[in-house]
Amino acid sequence: MPAEVQKVSDSASFPTEVDVAVIGAGIIGTCTAYELSRRGVSVALLEKGIVGGEQSSRNWGWVRQQNRDIHELALAMYSLRRWEELGPEIGRDLGFRRSGILYCTKNQVDVARWEKWGQTARLQGFHSQILSASETNERASGGTSSWVGGVWSPSDGRAEPSLAVPAIAEAAKENGVSLHQNCAVRGLDVANGRVTGVWTERGLVKASTVVCAGGAWASRFSHRLGIELPVANIAGTAIKTTPAPEVVQAGCLSGSNFVMRRRIDGSYTIAVPGHGTLDVTPRGMRYALKFYQMYRSKIGKKLKYRLNSSFWNGPDAIGNWENDEISPFEKNRILDPAPDGELVKLAVKNLETEYPALKGIGVERAWGGLIDTSPDLIPVISEVEGLSGYVIAAGFSGHGFAIGPGAGRLVSEIVLNDRPMTDLSPYRLSRFTDGSSIKRPEMM
Repeated sequence: MPAEVQKVSDSASFPTEVDVAVIGAGIIGTCTAYELSRRGVSVALLEKGIVGGEQSSRNWGWVRQQNRDIHELALAMYSLRRWEELGPEIGRDLGFRRSGILYCTKNQVDVARWEKWGQTARLQGFHSQILSASETNERASGGTSSWVGGVWSPSDGRAEPSLAVPAIAEAAKENGVSLHQNCAVRGLDVANGRVTGVWTERGLVKASTVVCAGGAWASRFSHRLGIELPVANIAGTAIKTTPAPEVVQAGCLSGSNFVMRRRIDGSYTIAVPGHGTLDVTPRGMRYALKFYQMYRSKIGKKLKYRLNSSFWNGPDAIGNWENDEISPFEKNRILDPAPDGELVKLAVKNLETEYPALKGIGVERAWGGLIDTSPDLIPVISEVEGLSGYVIAAGFSGHGFAIGPGAGRLVSEIVLNDRPMTDLSPYRLSRFTDGSSIKRPEMM
């Protein structure tokens, strides 16, 4: 089903030269463009489809710090502060509410893992509350489960994906960003090992720096430049219910077999956590060994595999094109994978079983989305050795919406050669080629 997202109009004139060209107008590219424009940098934000048309409008809408990889926590903590600032700063409602996130479990191992993680997180200044069985069941009152424990992060929040990215894009335009949709970037213009611009379907835009924030398409775009970006694009499914009673006093709740977010219109976004589908593709096979630890993890064990037309024409396919030829990005303006019907039924069933007060809740719409996933579930936010002026911001592994504001600032600092807000080493692209071990992901 096409994305539910507010429309944004293009800028009036098409640029011939800017300081920075940003490829992709999802949450990462849009926040990057906005942050750069605040610093007086001229930016072209170029999108093959529409603003927020792919995963940035198809995610759950959770904005959390809890259960992040510890290397990602500083970025998540900053992003939460930035989410709170952005609405008033740009004069638009992003749907952001600091309403807390509650995790419940029937497995004592989870409680021990959360407690251990929390001890490390406190060293960075993040505090959440480990809950006893009675405290968890009281906070999740109205449900049928007998939870053995949980963790409550009151400072975490939620936002509306259909509103947030378009609102930030409008603010970026007001700052002077030149936004153009249905304008695919086919390739880079390069001279003497340095980026000098981008070739688009409307012609050349000169730029000394290019940021690739292309989500599921970033690996294929980079591969044409001789750059290996190991990403697995995992198809997820989410559902918007019909309006229904508020059954729990938490903006977001994760149970053993369902997740839910209260939306500002009185409905819920729900899903079955951790489940998805991985298409068998040439690029996926190329990077399979780098994903060995992920496939062995509990995350990998919940994946289904399939072979379909994406093998030949999707973001993980192979094939080349010239800068004056129609590219794969123009042939697939908006990735719109079908939702998994089994997961739709299961999510509703699991929700109704847990909360009888929601019995008979309807499905207003269901959708699929491709999640660009890195081998260790940590994004790549990195300059590229051997190609000066090219910065990659991709592989956000389903975390991009929440940490987008922080990622936008971090990318802008890389571009401007400023002191970064956090250590860049966990995000470097070279970690996949410099002999570093790829650890098994534990936190999703």
